[in-house]
Amino acid sequence: MTEVMRAIEISSHGGPSVLKATTRRRPEPAHGHVVIEVAFAGVNRPDALQRAGLYNPPRGASDLPGLEASGIIAAIGSGVSEWTIGDSVCALLPGGGYAEFVSTPAAHCLPVPEGLGLKEAACLPETYFTVWSNVFIRGSLKGGERFLVHGGSSGIGTTAIQLAHHFGARVFTTAGSEEKCQACRELGAEVAINYRETDFVDVIKSEGGADLILDMVGGSYIQRNLSALADDGRLVQIAFLQGPTERINMVQLMTRRLTMTGSTLRPQTDLAKARIAQDLRETVWPLLSKGRIAPVLDSEFPLNQAADAHTRMESSNHIGKIVLSVAS
Repeated sequence: MTEVMRAIEISSHGGPSVLKATTRRRPEPAHGHVVIEVAFAGVNRPDALQRAGLYNPPRGASDLPGLEASGIIAAIGSGVSEWTIGDSVCALLPGGGYAEFVSTPAAHCLPVPEGLGLKEAACLPETYFTVWSNVFIRGSLKGGERFLVHGGSSGIGTTAIQLAHHFGARVFTTAGSEEKCQACRELGAEVAINYRETDFVDVIKSEGGADLILDMVGGSYIQRNLSALADDGRLVQIAFLQGPTERINMVQLMTRRLTMTGSTLRPQTDLAKARIAQDLRETVWPLLSKGRIAPVLDSEFPLNQAADAHTRMESSNHIGKIVLSVAS
């Protein structure tokens, strides 16, 4: 008899209410993969984009939402030697995290950092893979540089602030309330700008301009970000919450030698993600184990309340990460 599991599926494209409880066949590990018995699954903006029909899974990936999870390795595929059944891990997923079991490449798993539980570990993969690859690899952030991250109270923002501060950058951020701005300052932001009251461009330009900007807003922010960059500055785009289309003046890219780039994580090759995982294990995981940086957890919802978790995320009232409790 085929083993089945509880899961949350996207019944049709739309708002949070389209997330419905279902049962699915428990996955089997392919070559180089492991199956994780999920304890907690992280909730992320790409999950909402997939739910809305704007971020389709790559070929061969589960159609279930969920790009990160923590739990216990329950099965191991051929060719896997670095993990054993029963190991506690957190992992970047190609999809399928909103379920009791999920399959993922073994090389995309990381050990639960010392001192953290499975709940906190579920907050790590998607945001840390994203921040490390875009801020430190693609964006080449160095100590002493001025770094601006928008959405400072989001999962990405709280991670980027802590990592950039630890590695010696001057951190600037934007957020939508004084409560959120204060939370960002406590994490290491030198300046937190309430974008509802103050123009971030004026603030950043008064400091000499940003050497690097990490943006997920897009829309009207694209031109404003370019204006806020210092000469030879870099803009890294990781999402477009206000839309990807905007009329901008490209002349300053030439006259001020600006660089505009970006990436998304999910479509990258398994090898590229494995390399990011190795970087994190060597450079960032020791910081987590020593308590020098830590995930910021906003709230927890049971798996069958995934729709409520999405509503919470899309309200933008949260500070840090939202997780689903999956284990029965």
